[in-house]
Amino acid sequence: MQFDAVKIKNDIVLWIREWFNNNGKDCNAVIGISGGKDSSVVAALCCEALGKDRVIGVLMPNGTQHDIDVSKALVSHLDIKHYVINIEDAYNGILNQLEESLEAVEKQTIFNLPARLRMTAVYAVSQSVNGRVANTCNLSEDWVGYSTRYGDSVGDFSPLSRLTVNEVKAIGRALKLPDMFVDKVPIDGLCGKTDEDNLGFSYDTLDKYIRTGICEDEEIKAKIDRMHKNNLFKLELMPVFEYKP
Repeated sequence: MQFDAVKIKNDIVLWIREWFNNNGKDCNAVIGISGGKDSSVVAALCCEALGKDRVIGVLMPNGTQHDIDVSKALVSHLDIKHYVINIEDAYNGILNQLEESLEAVEKQTIFNLPARLRMTAVYAVSQSVNGRVANTCNLSEDWVGYSTRYGDSVGDFSPLSRLTVNEVKAIGRALKLPDMFVDKVPIDGLCGKTDEDNLGFSYDTLDKYIRTGICEDEEIKAKIDRMHKNNLFKLELMPVFEYKP
């Protein structure tokens, strides 16, 4: 089925508007801005749904961020209010405590810590500006668990979680976002590698498999299936013991 980006864009705008009417009629949309396609598209969607005066961006470098100019260009392009919250002091403080307290700090812990601190910062800003936090994950990333639990995987509302990477890009073009935001090579911001380097396959391959069930490379297909199964817990509500007196 042909993906109608303009129609889906309009549907998402209406959905965001309705969600805010029901869950914070006078609240602002607060978005962690990376300058990549996902946060750019979510911010633009919120501007169209709520008006730019109700959209707030949060830029969160960890010390010096080499591509922060792209994030600044986005908030300038959308003409939205924004704050810069540098997480370096918090990151170094916690990491120092971990290194003093634990026998060893795993590499994945170090990679995921900034994402969790950034979400803490976004929620801190949101609570102080009458906000609701936008989740910016897409279906492709969620499918293989390419997100940090209690980091970028959370939020109060999620406009893109059922859209693949290529569909998100199409929405971005329907919003008339400049190419620099829609086509920016996705980098995890943690270890400096591109998303596709980390995953070991392209988003085109993943998106095709999600939407059609077709993947010509059996090794990659098996890897995607394995990652999907192993990371499903990230998409589910926390299991609770049901006590029935």
